[in-house]
Amino acid sequence: MVTEAVIWAIFLLPLGSFAFAALVVRPFFNRFSLISGLVTIAALGTALGFSIWTLRSVILGHELVFEPIEWLEVGGATIDFGLLIDPLTAVMLIVVTGVSLLVQIYSLGYMKGDPSFSRYYAYMSLFTAAMLGLVLASNIIQLYMFWELVGVSSYLLIGFWHERPTAAAAAKKAFIITRIGDVGFLIAILYLFTQADNFAAVGLNAFHIPDIWEAAQPEAAAGAILGGAVLTWLALGIFAGAAGKSGQFPLHTWLPDAMEGPTPVSALIHAATMVAAGVFLVARFFPVFEHSPDAMTVVALVGAFTAVFAASMGLVMNDIKRVMAYSTVSQLGYMMAALGLGLYAPAIFHLVTHAAFKALLFLGAGSVNHATGTFDMRYMGGLRKVMPITYILVVVAGLSLVGIIPLAGFWSKDEILLGAWTGTGLVDTWVSRVTFSALLAGVIVTAFYTIRMIILTFHGEFRGGIVRELEEKAQTVPARESHHGGVHLAESPWVMVLPMVALGVTAVLLGYLANPQWTEEIGIPRHWIIGFLGDGLSAALGASGHAETLDFSRWMATISTVAALSGIGLAVLIYLRRRDQRADPLSKVKPVHTLLSEKYYMDTLYEDVMVRKGFFKYFAGILDWTDANLVDGIVDRIGWFFQNIGSAIGKLQSGHVQGYATGIAFGVLAIILALLLA
Repeated sequence: MVTEAVIWAIFLLPLGSFAFAALVVRPFFNRFSLISGLVTIAALGTALGFSIWTLRSVILGHELVFEPIEWLEVGGATIDFGLLIDPLTAVMLIVVTGVSLLVQIYSLGYMKGDPSFSRYYAYMSLFTAAMLGLVLASNIIQLYMFWELVGVSSYLLIGFWHERPTAAAAAKKAFIITRIGDVGFLIAILYLFTQADNFAAVGLNAFHIPDIWEAAQPEAAAGAILGGAVLTWLALGIFAGAAGKSGQFPLHTWLPDAMEGPTPVSALIHAATMVAAGVFLVARFFPVFEHSPDAMTVVALVGAFTAVFAASMGLVMNDIKRVMAYSTVSQLGYMMAALGLGLYAPAIFHLVTHAAFKALLFLGAGSVNHATGTFDMRYMGGLRKVMPITYILVVVAGLSLVGIIPLAGFWSKDEILLGAWTGTGLVDTWVSRVTFSALLAGVIVTAFYTIRMIILTFHGEFRGGIVRELEEKAQTVPARESHHGGVHLAESPWVMVLPMVALGVTAVLLGYLANPQWTEEIGIPRHWIIGFLGDGLSAALGASGHAETLDFSRWMATISTVAALSGIGLAVLIYLRRRDQRADPLSKVKPVHTLLSEKYYMDTLYEDVMVRKGFFKYFAGILDWTDANLVDGIVDRIGWFFQNIGSAIGKLQSGHVQGYATGIAFGVLAIILALLLA
């Protein structure tokens, strides 16, 4: 059985590699910066081994309840550092350490020659440690600390090339927008603190996550603490934080801009881990959400709208990473919608499959950038001839994203669509029907932009790469990530290809391991992945009844496959045999193309209307005037008064004895006069 020390080591190993790279290699041995990468890979490899061991212990049903380390006692609540090990934790540990390990191996080739090689690995190690700390946390304060550390780490990684104004601006944008959502999460935590005494009265800790689950159960002794509208507002506060991290509408605008960071960063934090933290947060507090139909409805509808809304913008993007960024936002919408409907296990299963195929897509984007020097698909083309391995892997990942049987994405997406159609009883039927319609439409749009991306990148004739891009745009500055230099039309080095192959195999086989019919035939216990997650949810208080694994439905699989094939067919008809390789056929529908290219003018609304012309100019301007003239003015006047009265009194100290005697005489006379008058 796995021990507590082993589980803590999963978190401490990447934290140690961060300290080693940042405090030892970078300041003293920077010329041997490769050591930073090798130590990080060794640490993550060991952490992955321990994570697999932990998953095995959870599957075997070992008791993994450990005594937390008490830190502070505030009122009736205790802030401690502990471990919450359940099926959700075990699966997330594999996702985080597994994808991170492959990305760090890939980075050895991709970041080769970068002068900040050690700093890169230090930041990546810090991010991985923060994400693991978040997953393992048993106390909501502990979780919030790592939640914010994930935000700080992502800020550092998005702005890794901080000398570029676009990267610095993208990092600030990501940090600010995610903080907006975190305000809601913080308010939810503050409310729990106000109820600390009520929790303590029934023997619970207001910050301990399993105790929060128990307090949300209507039939429990503590159920009155978090009942009715209070439960809904608490759940919505938690969802606000999740929406910011996971890029849900309307807090999605930061994620496409975050593509200014290195491509392996995008693969790790914007496809597999950080953005999935929001989905994890809602899943972690699912026993709270499921007792609030209103909160569940909000989560389902926001997720469904985000899925279609983000996918539509992916139709017209020319930057391959931005296509995948909007795809990520869309797929996170699928996960949120599933959680809102009560499809807990399918949502997490889709998170796992998405981590594999989307990380592969991002690494594939890095591979073609390594060859062409650009991310603009208008200057790619014909790469399948010179990069056959990358082409095959991107096609596999793309078809998995679309949901083509038998790839992993098909199984997880099919479970969500089937559950949305049949309903779970946690939300009204109309919510399930609207969500199903939106998600099915999302399948068609996803298929279209995915095949468009593959055709523009790999088919046709090569269109010059970074050289042609700079010539046409008359630029003298290098493009993003051009430290690779120029055009090298060849397959990427093996250190980049092997991690992609591993993710490709996962994107093919993972679906088989999750489907109950297949797992029984090959001897794997039925509870693996979907059933395994569902069983874990059943063990949580009040969550039983929503853990059943859905049976495979041929008619639903047929509907989803037809929808996907229709999108694929339409993209092939429009893009595969067009004459002008650089002109986008969709641009002929100018009003729609402009609307999508401008991202529905959301950035204009936020940055120009609300900040520069609205919020900042008026509301923030009033606050600035009040602070400068009233608050500072009052403080300055008080300071002026005491400064000058001191000077005035000081002038009375003349040093002449006769003057002091005169003052005393007048003082005595004044006292006598006052007594007589009294």
